[in-house]
Amino acid sequence: MRRVASRHGASEISLKAVYSVLLLTLIGFACSDGSGTTVIKLAHGLDVSHPVHLAMMRMGEIVADDSGGSVRIDVYPSEQLGTERECVELLQIGSIGMTKVSASVAEAFIPSFKVLSLPYLFRNRQHLFAVLEGDVGRALLLDGQESRLRGLCYFDAGSRSFYTRNQRVNSPADLVGLKVRTQESATAIRMVRALGGSATPISWGELYTALQQGVVDGAENNPPSFYLSRHYEVCRYYCLDEHTSVPDVLLMSTRVWENLDPKVQALVQEAALEAAEYQKVIWAEASDEALAAVEKAGVEIIRPDKAPFEDAVTELIEEYRDQPEIWEWIERIREVESPVVEEQP
Repeated sequence: MRRVASRHGASEISLKAVYSVLLLTLIGFACSDGSGTTVIKLAHGLDVSHPVHLAMMRMGEIVADDSGGSVRIDVYPSEQLGTERECVELLQIGSIGMTKVSASVAEAFIPSFKVLSLPYLFRNRQHLFAVLEGDVGRALLLDGQESRLRGLCYFDAGSRSFYTRNQRVNSPADLVGLKVRTQESATAIRMVRALGGSATPISWGELYTALQQGVVDGAENNPPSFYLSRHYEVCRYYCLDEHTSVPDVLLMSTRVWENLDPKVQALVQEAALEAAEYQKVIWAEASDEALAAVEKAGVEIIRPDKAPFEDAVTELIEEYRDQPEIWEWIERIREVESPVVEEQP
């Protein structure tokens, strides 16, 4: 393993996804470039300065280095080939090889991923990583293979919190009547409603304008995304209620995966896990820097009592007792023990 650096069910194919397929026809499909080099195309919607993008670039460097240049990962950021949902659709037909997607968006394709979007399910960050990097997390990564999707690793996406244009949020009561942007996730929509807000699904690329024009009153996301998206220019309040810790997931098309030599499969899998470890480090740094930057820009950082938020979603969690396929995952996650963190002398 490399040393981590201290810095740095299938849905219908949408029209935009069809256009992306035509583009990919021109630039070459995944795993073929005519020169003997195996090329895997990775598309995602994040900015090139985002820690997850940097980690995926690191993964590409590892793959190229360890394969002696015989395998290459070409990365297409910033929704060049479509939104998160559209990129997953392209994975399913094998037009691209990989994509990074939030687990919230992935639940439309892999129903068991709903469990990762449930609020206050993880006791702390140690518990989160014990789940994701243990048997439960590995089982979830492979649970989408019937939908032609294979998970390779998770990327840390921190905790999601509410940010708003004009309303301070100190408790769920302050969300009542506010239009809050959510991801295209049924679980995220139900969570915002349980907390009193009016959930409004909007794509990430359209959110800045929607906030600016008052189409929505706020949104929810982690500190680096809040900062790098420049949403802090419009939203002046950031309430660190930390309601969910939804990870990003690196998915690979099973059609592409199964066409790889087993040695290349092992190389790609190992590179993904190394990149995930690297990303943890730069994510922690980016989160601290983002909070400092938005506060310097005039955003009021609110650190509320989380108990009222947790109480507001208790009934939402209990409703999953009627969905045994999800409740089983909830129980498995609750059974995972949190590692004991030794205090520094």
